[in-house]
Amino acid sequence: MSDSVYKIIELTGTSKTTIEDAVNNALEKAAKTVHKMAWFEVVETRGRIDTNHVEQWQVTIRLGFLVED
Repeated sequence: MSDSVYKIIELTGTSKTTIEDAVNNALEKAAKTVHKMAWFEVVETRGRIDTNHVEQWQVTIRLGFLVED
């Protein structure tokens, strides 16, 4: 078995409901073109405010995926 090599990209997902939904939205969109996704790391969490309430969650993640031979 050979050692694995991973590539890392950075994405920002958004959601009007939760931080978890923002992460999942980023992963679902990435899965359309990125294959062999292996792990993610939350790098930054922020939000947009409208009328003194959270309007949107914004979560930046680093996504690692396996580089194929």
